[in-house]
Amino acid sequence: MNGIYGFMWRHGLVRPREGRVLGGVCAGLARRVGIGDWPMRWLALIVLVVLPGTPVLLYPLLWVLLPHQSWLERWHGPEAYSRAFPLAPAAAA
Repeated sequence: MNGIYGFMWRHGLVRPREGRVLGGVCAGLARRVGIGDWPMRWLALIVLVVLPGTPVLLYPLLWVLLPHQSWLERWHGPEAYSRAFPLAPAAAA
């Protein structure tokens, strides 16, 4: 597992199943940084206003490059996400 998904996962960048609005990029970045989902979305919006164009290109790129939580569970078991991100909200049953 030396691919880009493994690299992103080792650095704590995973798109979660819960808390997503569009692709889960802001939710994944928020969990990596340790802030809430909505403050990260507001920060992304502010960056979009300050640096037009860059976030519009960056968001789809991160959508493709960040592994989804289901990928992590397929490769490392069903409890891998909760072990890697203990402060993340529990999945709804």
